[in-house]
Amino acid sequence: MQRSADFMVMRSSFRPSIVTNTEPKGSGYHDARERSPLGPGGLIAMSLRLGIFLLLCTFAVAQTPDLIVHGARIASMDARYPAATALAVAGERILALGSDDDILALADAKTRKVNARGAFLCPGFIDSHAHFAGVGRSLRNLDLVGCRSFADLVKRVRDAAAAKPAGAWIQGRGWDQNLWPKKVLPRHGELSAAIPDHPVMLRRVDGHAALLNAVALKLAGIDAKTPNPPGGEILRDENGQPTGVLVDAAVGLVGRVLPREDDENALREDLLHAQAICFERGITMVHDPGESWAMVDRMSDLMEKDRLKIRLYVMLSGSSPEQVRRTASRPPLLGAHDHRLFARSFKFYADGALGSRGAAMLEDYADRPGHKGLLITRLEDLVAMGDAATRRGYQFCVHAIGDRANRMVLDAVSILEGLDGRVRELRPRIEHAQILDAEDIPRFAELGVIAAMQGVHATSDGPWVPTRIGRNRAEEGAYVWRKLLQAGARICNGTDAPVERISPLACLESTVRRMTRAGPFFPAQRLSRREALATYTVEGAYAAFQENRLGRLAPGYLADFILLDKDLLSCPEDEIDQARVLRTYVAGELVFEADQ
Repeated sequence: MQRSADFMVMRSSFRPSIVTNTEPKGSGYHDARERSPLGPGGLIAMSLRLGIFLLLCTFAVAQTPDLIVHGARIASMDARYPAATALAVAGERILALGSDDDILALADAKTRKVNARGAFLCPGFIDSHAHFAGVGRSLRNLDLVGCRSFADLVKRVRDAAAAKPAGAWIQGRGWDQNLWPKKVLPRHGELSAAIPDHPVMLRRVDGHAALLNAVALKLAGIDAKTPNPPGGEILRDENGQPTGVLVDAAVGLVGRVLPREDDENALREDLLHAQAICFERGITMVHDPGESWAMVDRMSDLMEKDRLKIRLYVMLSGSSPEQVRRTASRPPLLGAHDHRLFARSFKFYADGALGSRGAAMLEDYADRPGHKGLLITRLEDLVAMGDAATRRGYQFCVHAIGDRANRMVLDAVSILEGLDGRVRELRPRIEHAQILDAEDIPRFAELGVIAAMQGVHATSDGPWVPTRIGRNRAEEGAYVWRKLLQAGARICNGTDAPVERISPLACLESTVRRMTRAGPFFPAQRLSRREALATYTVEGAYAAFQENRLGRLAPGYLADFILLDKDLLSCPEDEIDQARVLRTYVAGELVFEADQ
C-alpha cells in the first residue's frame, strides 16, 4: 500500500507542471508544449515548479472530496499519474489521484463513492472542430447520410414532400456521390420531375455543395446567364444550363430566398439536443467554428439558466475586413460561466472541399484536368482579416483543405507575424489541413500553427482520394498526421459534425487504424493510441488556451472525465469504435449515465 495520494505523485515519473486556477500571465497564455504527450519533453527547470507543486498537493489533500471514483483504469494523460486507479473531486475540480486505498482514505461520511468496476476513465473528449448548433439543427432537416444511389436520394425527398404543403421548402444534407454506383455529381432532372411543387435544396455531406431542383433554381434566379460568383461555381451541362449543383460561394446565391430561421425556441432546442448527443458520446467540450455573437448570446442565456452545461469554444465567422472589425469591436469572451463559454477566435475560409473539387490545389485534379479548385479568399484579404482579428486579441483560424490553400494560409501567418507580431501567441490554426505539399509540412511548427484535423475524414475520403488527386500526391501529402507530428506540429482532433457523425470513438479508431472500406489508407501516417487520445484531450485543451484547466486529470484541473466499458489503450484496435460511454462528468457533475 502506498503512503498517500500526493506521495504517489512524487514517486512516479515526474514531469513538471504548474496547476493554477488563474489565467497564465504575459500574453494571456503560455506554451504548454513541455507538458504535452505529443511534445518533446520538459523545457522549464523542475526545481522552479517542484515547490509550487508540493504546496498545491498539501492544499489539495487538506480538503474533503465530494466525489470519489475508484476501481478504475485511469488514463490521466499526465505522466505523473501512470497507474492511478482512483480519483477524488472537490467542488468542480480534481482533488487527488492515487490508489483506491489512498483516495478512499480521504473520504468522510458525505463523500459520494462510485465503484467503476474496472471501467476505463479518461479526460472528457474535446471535439476540436464540430458545428455544435448544426448538430442539433440537422435533426430538423432531411437526413441524406447513407444514400446509396441518386434514386435513393430522390425517394427520400419524395417521401418528405408528401408530408409538406405545396410551396414549402425541403432542405436536407448528407448525400455523397462517391458512395453511388456511378460516383458522379447529380443533375436535377430526375429530382425536379419527382418533386415539382416544392423548392428543394440538399447540401452535400461536406456542406460545400448543394443540389437544387428546378423550383428552387427559379426562385433563386439561377439560369444559364447567371455568372459564377467569386469563389464559387454553378455546374453546367453540355448546353450551358445549370445542372442544379452549386459549389462553395455559389450556394450563397440561394440564401436570399430560403426561409429565415428565426424561431428562437427551435434554435435553443437545437443547442440542447446537440448537448445531449455530445454527453452521450463522452464529449465535454466542443470547438464550434463559424458562429455569430447572436448564437453566443443564446448559448450564454442557456448557461445562465443552467440548461447548457457543456463547454463551448466558439469561433466567430469572418467574411471581410470590415465585418471582422465590426464583430471584433466586442471584446473576446475568455471563459464565461465558470470557464464554459469562450468566443475568442475567428474562422475564415481559404477554399472549398475535396469531395466537390472545390479545394484549391497547386496542380490539376487528376479526375478533372484543367481544374485546380477554388480559392474563396485572396491572400491580401486573408491577411487584412487576420490583422483585424489578432490586433483585437482574437485567434486566427482558417479552413484550408487543398495544398494551395494551406500554403496561402501559412503565407498569411508569416506576413501577420511581421505586422503586430501577435498571431503566434494567439495560436493560429488551420482547420482540416487535409492536403499538404511536402515543403509546407515543417512550416506548421516553424510558424506555431496548430493543425486542427479530423481523423475520420481520412477514412471517409480514403477510398476516392487517390483517384481525385493522384496516388503519388495522396501518399505524399494527404492527411499526413505522422509527418506533421514528426515535424513538431501540434495536432488536435475532431469530427466536423454534422459532416461526419459526432463520434470521438470512430474518429480515434480512424486515427489509429486508417482503415477504409477499401482497405488501409496509407497506414504509415497512423498515430499510436496514446498519441491519438492526446489529440482529443491535451491538444484540444491547448488549442483553446485551456491546458492549465482541461485535457488531463491532475489536482486543480476541472473535473471533466468519462468512463467507458473498454480500455482505449489496450482493447483490439477494431473495437475502439465499439466502446460504450458509461458516464460523463462535467465539473464533477454527472451529466450522462448509460442505461444499465
